[in-house]
Amino acid sequence: MRWLLWIIALAALAIGLILVARVNQGFILLVTPMHRIELSLNLAILLVLATIVAGYLLVRAFALVMSMPGRVREFRKRRAQNKERTTFSEAVRNYFEGRYGKAERAAAAVLSTNSSAGLAALVGAWSAHGRRDYALRDEYLAKAAEHAPNENVARLMAQAEMYLDERRYHDALNVLRQLPEKHTEALKLELRAREQAHDWEAMLALLPQLEKRKVFDGAMLEEIRRHAYMENLRHKAVDVEALRTYWSRLPSQQRSDPRIASIAAQCFLSFGSCSDVHKVVETALAAEWDSALVAYYSECLGANVNRQLEQAEKWLKEHPQDPVLLLVLGKLCAHQELWGKAQSYLEASLSVEPTHSTHLELARLFERTGKSEQATAQYRQALEQTLPRLKQATGGRRRPVI
Repeated sequence: MRWLLWIIALAALAIGLILVARVNQGFILLVTPMHRIELSLNLAILLVLATIVAGYLLVRAFALVMSMPGRVREFRKRRAQNKERTTFSEAVRNYFEGRYGKAERAAAAVLSTNSSAGLAALVGAWSAHGRRDYALRDEYLAKAAEHAPNENVARLMAQAEMYLDERRYHDALNVLRQLPEKHTEALKLELRAREQAHDWEAMLALLPQLEKRKVFDGAMLEEIRRHAYMENLRHKAVDVEALRTYWSRLPSQQRSDPRIASIAAQCFLSFGSCSDVHKVVETALAAEWDSALVAYYSECLGANVNRQLEQAEKWLKEHPQDPVLLLVLGKLCAHQELWGKAQSYLEASLSVEPTHSTHLELARLFERTGKSEQATAQYRQALEQTLPRLKQATGGRRRPVI
């Protein structure tokens, strides 16, 4: 519709000009010393307009010719930029496709330019890292620092992650220290580095920041914290006093955790510190019952076994069908030479869950009381309990005799 209106308007304008030209009878007289020129006004107007148009076209043509070298340079620049973008896209695509050789060659081709040299160097570094060519990777990292000094954060993050893959965790930590500010991903990398370096104290110190930024959900964060405390307990298990001091400083929530308490019980048990083992077990079980933890209660028998026996019998009132607790009571009674009670507890444990440990304990009890036939029967049942597990563990294969 717009074009139709323009055509109508131009046609009306042309008709109007023709009508005016037919009515206009004026003329222009040009006089020179040698000539006298007389022109109609209409023709003079047309000549002036034609001159203006011709002059405009000449000026435009001259400007176009003068700007041609610049236009050629711009064209070549755009073509080079398009080629650079295509090559860089090819490098990135090949890297994510796992074709590290092609990605590295494409990234090397882009390094001659300045616009994407830094990112291309990082792609080349990752590609060389994927091929385990660490010397070439370090060269690309140096080129990334040279070509893109303002993109240090990206280079340092990539370098730290590569060092972690190479298990050079101390180098990764040194690189992360160079960051001006540690954002969420940097904190996650530092957490990995601290874990590889077995720096459990620093790992625990990082968790509040990660919790504040909601990097992990509650269950995952609690599992990481539990793992750090457990490993730190093992790390402290070189001196009983240091272990006891560290355990006393733990938050009550961690001391009540059955899995952490199990590690603490094992550590104190290795030093023969029975009183500490009993305290650890009693404290944790007061907060949450755990059958695996109660087993440590009879592994270390202190000077006051009667008190242990009284405590275990209190637990039995709340957990009468726990087979591990019944086994613990059987061991405690056998130590105190309460043969009848020990036998009843052990047999009650077998009625709930027959295990080779309970059969062995009952066999030892029968041996001590002179019941050899019954002891032999219990040893046989313990062996029958053990053989299926041994077969499952070995796949039924026998070791070759050397």
